[in-house]
Amino acid sequence: MASYHPVMPTAGIVIIGDEILSGKFVEENAAFLIGELRSLGVDLRRITVVPDDRDDIAAAVTEASARFDHVFTSGGVGPTHDDITIASIAHGFGVAVTRHPELEAKVRRYWKEKLADANLRLADMPAGSELVYGKDQVWPVLCFKNVYILPGVPTLFRRKFVDIRDRFRATPVWAARIYVNGEEGDLAPKLDAVVAAYPSVKLGSYPRFSETDFSVLLTLEGSVPAEVTAAFEMLSSALSTQLVRTETPQSVG
Repeated sequence: MASYHPVMPTAGIVIIGDEILSGKFVEENAAFLIGELRSLGVDLRRITVVPDDRDDIAAAVTEASARFDHVFTSGGVGPTHDDITIASIAHGFGVAVTRHPELEAKVRRYWKEKLADANLRLADMPAGSELVYGKDQVWPVLCFKNVYILPGVPTLFRRKFVDIRDRFRATPVWAARIYVNGEEGDLAPKLDAVVAAYPSVKLGSYPRFSETDFSVLLTLEGSVPAEVTAAFEMLSSALSTQLVRTETPQSVG
């Protein structure tokens, strides 16, 4: 009987903002989301950073939407002149920007007599968007097709993603580590043999120059525990004389 290999859902991240590309602020949201998606069993395939430009945003988001199962945008959502993510996504997909009555009511209740006209832009969305609620039943995450539109402020970004993170949970990733002393060139034939025997397991090789007890870190990852374990045992056996220590396969999520 053929073994079953779960297909991991894929994801892309689009970071939006001149302030990131100019270095005014250090980008934090992609770094956070990398770990979150990994623990959920989602295969992150690309991170793109684009300026506050309508055509750049539209092109990056529509391309990612066509290639990946989930797309997460960060930044450009708000009431000011440079908050153009909503309009850019709508432009890219060829739909209008509409004002959602439910969101408008929430905005009006929140600001009350202090409401400025610009604040109502927070109720705008590409026509056909879905309001995604998690535990927070007050402010939803906006989703158009497979694109989740998140704020750029790191504290808000994290809060909103964590609120809906279970929506993306898939087959957990299993991972193992092997620490060895040796040169990558000498290790390569043994690594190649494991890759050929277990093509569903991702094998990474990373030289380390500042460590005192090992010189190369090898990582094995996959969604089928038995295959990760078998690859780990094969590689450990092949490298027995060069092993420093190992971390046996375990679920990342």
